[in-house]
Amino acid sequence: MTLATSLLSAAIILWLPEHQRGQRTWVNLSAAIIKILLVGWMIARVAEGQEDTFEFTVVEGVSFILRADSLGIMFAALSSLLWLCTTIYAIGYLEDSPNRKRFFGFFSLCVASTLGIALAGNLFTFIIFYEMLTLSTYPLVVHRGNQKALNAGRIYIRFTLTAGVVLLLGVALLHHLAGDVTFADTSPLEGYLETHSGLLMVIFVLLVGGLGVKAALVPLHGWLPRAMVAPAPVSALLHAVAVVKAGAFGILRVVYDVYGITLTSELGMTLLLVVVASITIIYGSVRALFQQELKPRLAFSTVSQVAYVVLGASLVGPLGTIGALAHLLHQGIMKVTLFFCAGNFAEELGIHRIDDLNGVGKRMPLTGIAFTIGALGMIGLPPTAGFISKWYLGTGAVEANMPLIVGVLVVSSGLNALYFLPAIHRIWFRCGPAHGVGAWPEERRLGRLETHGWLLWPTVFTAVLSLLAGLLAGLPFSPLDWATRVANTEYLP
Repeated sequence: MTLATSLLSAAIILWLPEHQRGQRTWVNLSAAIIKILLVGWMIARVAEGQEDTFEFTVVEGVSFILRADSLGIMFAALSSLLWLCTTIYAIGYLEDSPNRKRFFGFFSLCVASTLGIALAGNLFTFIIFYEMLTLSTYPLVVHRGNQKALNAGRIYIRFTLTAGVVLLLGVALLHHLAGDVTFADTSPLEGYLETHSGLLMVIFVLLVGGLGVKAALVPLHGWLPRAMVAPAPVSALLHAVAVVKAGAFGILRVVYDVYGITLTSELGMTLLLVVVASITIIYGSVRALFQQELKPRLAFSTVSQVAYVVLGASLVGPLGTIGALAHLLHQGIMKVTLFFCAGNFAEELGIHRIDDLNGVGKRMPLTGIAFTIGALGMIGLPPTAGFISKWYLGTGAVEANMPLIVGVLVVSSGLNALYFLPAIHRIWFRCGPAHGVGAWPEERRLGRLETHGWLLWPTVFTAVLSLLAGLLAGLPFSPLDWATRVANTEYLP
């Protein structure tokens, strides 16, 4: 029923005529609110120890399984909450744009795919929704229809479809070896360690390689910065809710549910993940430092930040596991805030470059505060959500006796500061254009709100949420609390 909400809303939106703006808005918001309520109901059931499962046999030995476990519900909660925020934002952002019906129809399909990934109970079901996500996000990437968008779309589809083939090959080899492995199985592959260790390593590399494209792990990240030509709501969706998060979530499933952390470590694959994640973290931060446009800087920041999730999963310890799961949620909330801010700056004042942010905090104070909160969270300063997950990752590295990883986190946070603090300084401590070429229109300064309410309030809400996730981290059902629940109930002895 939860999955059907997005599918039904997509069908209705694509059926409605283009000019039926009010009806389309009503369908969008109603479906998003209903989905949050249904996911909330599932969270309550999972918290009580109940896991709902839907299953049917496709062919002999292959089943389609939907299962609401604690990890899947955590990802479903993130996607459903941020879907509502992004939907509200997109309604305002695309108010006067053409092809709104197509946009919101595929937008709903994209969220349905993400929810299917979250609730998939085995790799067969996962890969169905994973490829559905690829196909439903392509029209969003090329939405503007100009040559730059079409070129970005071609690169995106080449990367992601190739990754899908690699992932499918890994799933096929795994099925040949062990049959239909479900995420509910306990250590399903440990019995094959002595006889098929080489094949298990090959399959692991294929699975993580296929998933690593969407997770933007180096050197598989090339599509992500180019996809920034898409509208701001799409960028927020790609980075915080859907595509990049789906790749990272899939890697967590492989490490914890398909192989198990013990077998992953025995095969030496945790070391591989540590190396790849560390390189990605530093590389993404360095590249972000040299970007002069705001959205590409945020894109390379995502390359770096999502790798924290993979790094935490490879530390083989409770604190690293909690840090990885918490950062999956925290990074999504903070990054969607930053892309909302970038969209507000671009739509209201035509600002796309870092050096054009001078004094914008006086003209758009709420958006400036939201950007500051999101940026400080990415750096990892208290009391933001980013501090909480980085603290757990750092202590997890100490627990795992991997001091070099602590160094990676420190260097990365320093680089984060180098590319975010100058933007914050420009926003608050530089003077903006008062007159002449590039001056902001006077009539906009006199408006009651700094930008359209549909754009402003989702930005403020997610900024407050990212701050509260740090301040109230110890409370029940906070992102950290739920990450701890998942780690303790599913993945730790």
